[in-house]
Amino acid sequence: MHYSTAISVALLAATASAHTIFCQLKTDQQTYAVSYGIRTPSYDGPQTDVRAANLACNGPPNPTTPSSKIIEVKAGSTVSAIWRHTLQSGANDVMDPGHKGPVMAYLKKVTDATKDSGVGDGWFKIQEAGFSNGVWGTDTVINSGGNQQIRIPECIEDGQYLLRAEMIALHGARSTNGAQLYMECAQINITGGKATKKPTTASIPGIYKSNDPGLLIDIYNKPPSGSNPYKIPGPALFTC
Repeated sequence: MHYSTAISVALLAATASAHTIFCQLKTDQQTYAVSYGIRTPSYDGPQTDVRAANLACNGPPNPTTPSSKIIEVKAGSTVSAIWRHTLQSGANDVMDPGHKGPVMAYLKKVTDATKDSGVGDGWFKIQEAGFSNGVWGTDTVINSGGNQQIRIPECIEDGQYLLRAEMIALHGARSTNGAQLYMECAQINITGGKATKKPTTASIPGIYKSNDPGLLIDIYNKPPSGSNPYKIPGPALFTC
């Protein structure tokens, strides 16, 4: 098969079972029901305009449903953001494997996680996985049944937060605004934090630019390599 043909086949396959939703959260206590404490949309499409307010916690053209629930999470624990193609899909239907790209997670401390829109300053990145040894962050999530493992920093303050899990698909990223960004926000209350380090925060929208090398990239004709490493978009990773 010619390389250009292979690309066409990959793109065609990517439209067949495309898209994904972060629809459940698993803590060290339990796996919560679909949409419990998460603002999930009925449509599984992406955001493509990194300047839009909906980049924070999703929104039109994917209207999200509010949740009145807040999930208890322990600082220093690892939670799992569970991704599915639709709200009814199982672990074998996460996202089309042709959707390759980075995976990230952010936190924002808020007064009321059920009401804060997420738009604006206060976000800091707590997890990221780009491209390493031929494997994309999205590959890891898909191959693990849709589980994105996220460690909650032990050094932050207690309180309510928005947990924003994100996967970015780069199969169409050869042109501006061609990257597909998928994200939802879980409403959590973190306890047991040591409050020994205060993160530098950033604004959403504002964390990405449409011409960021990690968002404007041809992963087929110029794939990442040792001499051309993939640069994960967004602010630096916060660690304790």
